[in-house]
Amino acid sequence: MDYQEKARRVIQIEIDELARLRDRLDGDFVTAVDLLRAALDQRGKIVVLGVGKSGAIGRKLAATLSSTGAPAANLNCQDALHGDLGLVDAGDAVVALSYSGETRELIDVLPHLKRRPIALIAITGRPGSSLAKASDVALDVNVEREACPLNLAPTSSTTNMLALCDALAMVLLEARGFRKEDFAELHPGGSLGRVLLTRVTDIMRTGEAFVVVNADEPVGGVLEKMTRARAGAVVVVDPEGRLGGIFTQGDFVRAFQRRADVATLPVGDCMTRNPICITSDKLASEVLRLFDDHRIDDLVVLDAERRPVGMVDTQDLSRLQIL
Repeated sequence: MDYQEKARRVIQIEIDELARLRDRLDGDFVTAVDLLRAALDQRGKIVVLGVGKSGAIGRKLAATLSSTGAPAANLNCQDALHGDLGLVDAGDAVVALSYSGETRELIDVLPHLKRRPIALIAITGRPGSSLAKASDVALDVNVEREACPLNLAPTSSTTNMLALCDALAMVLLEARGFRKEDFAELHPGGSLGRVLLTRVTDIMRTGEAFVVVNADEPVGGVLEKMTRARAGAVVVVDPEGRLGGIFTQGDFVRAFQRRADVATLPVGDCMTRNPICITSDKLASEVLRLFDDHRIDDLVVLDAERRPVGMVDTQDLSRLQIL
């Protein structure tokens, strides 16, 4: 048995069904996004409910919405019939997931939902189902074939449902003008949150770890200072304390290739003039961009008067889990 070929067949069937889903998106999708947005604009929330595998996808949708700034909650159908319907308020939008559109537990909840002034969005594989007929708009995730070799286990259908839920959440995100900075506020413990909320002053090297030298100091002495500070570069300043350049390990190697007596030369003769710099009030995300754009390992930090006040090393970003 060729397991790899069988796996490729499963994936290809799901790809084909996703392509069908993509090609038949229509105005109903637009209506669904508008209903969700209207609920949020009125300070309502999005309530998601489903049963079984559809319920699992619904929980993922609710989590995705919440993490992208759209207040959302998952409602268990059984619990809804025993008191949890109080979660649904006037002005909310409800997203109900059921491939068959006839799931008994969900259908039992519908009459109680319809008594409330809410928007009801169905995600189903049966546009003529009871769920679809009861909804304000129904999104069709129908598939011609499951990826299951018996055409029984929900596979293509759950993939379609998951993809459509992601599409709803992401289009809603863009429609509401949600930004990376907003995402960071909701994920302060994640790497993206650290990048977007951390400023250069929080990560730059200062004190003994930040080496500043004069241009006339010999390279040999500068190297000793770099070694003691465990720094890959030093900042070179003029007599007024203004930035003159940067001297890195790479500068030393290049100078040594030209002259073996490089240790006796003034560091000003070997430094890189006009180095890439950043001001201390910038975000760590800007540091990442400069490192990537210029392919450098060290970045000089300047204050408002453009005097050197620190250094950022790529190793610091890794240590602080900013990368």
